[in-house]
Amino acid sequence: MNQNVTSYIPKAARDQVLQLLNDDRLQVVIKKARKTRHGDYTKRSNGHHQITVNSNLNPYRFLVTLLHEIAHYEAYKSFGVHVRPHGKEWKLTFQRLALPFLNPEIFPAQILPFLAHYFKNPKASSDSDILLSRSLKQFDPPNEKTYIYEIAEGTHFKTSNGKIFCMGKIRRTRFEAIELQSGRSYAFNPNAEVEVLLDS
Repeated sequence: MNQNVTSYIPKAARDQVLQLLNDDRLQVVIKKARKTRHGDYTKRSNGHHQITVNSNLNPYRFLVTLLHEIAHYEAYKSFGVHVRPHGKEWKLTFQRLALPFLNPEIFPAQILPFLAHYFKNPKASSDSDILLSRSLKQFDPPNEKTYIYEIAEGTHFKTSNGKIFCMGKIRRTRFEAIELQSGRSYAFNPNAEVEVLLDS
């Protein structure tokens, strides 16, 4: 039931979110953590619509993700089946939905400037905005992970799938690293979280 969503978001946002979700054709499902996405939107063959959001997100990232997915649904309703997933119509819809939430009663002051910048031209993923992603991650529970951008060249590190890499050079907005077993080069987002191997 959509009301369960309110336990995952900031208290001051709950009434507004419930108004947006007050639609019998729209269902929100809370999922276990997924490595490749924070959430998604699907139109079902029976005419209903489903949004999923990962349960492990902090309240502020959860809210941004939820609004992102609701914007897909609202854009579909307004512009039809051929609307581009992250095109102009979705961006305008996302901006309109998010605007009432951009206040210090809902988001901490240190996040708001980065949210305001992001919503000038929202991207398919909030992770693609490096400064916003870092500002949101400061509210995650502490862990033993290190961001790629904090690692010095030549350092060995391990990713969540167990592969071991040697840190290389910065390539514009990506960080290059070599997987030791295969010798292949990979490009990492600066905000990727990895485990530094201390014996490197």
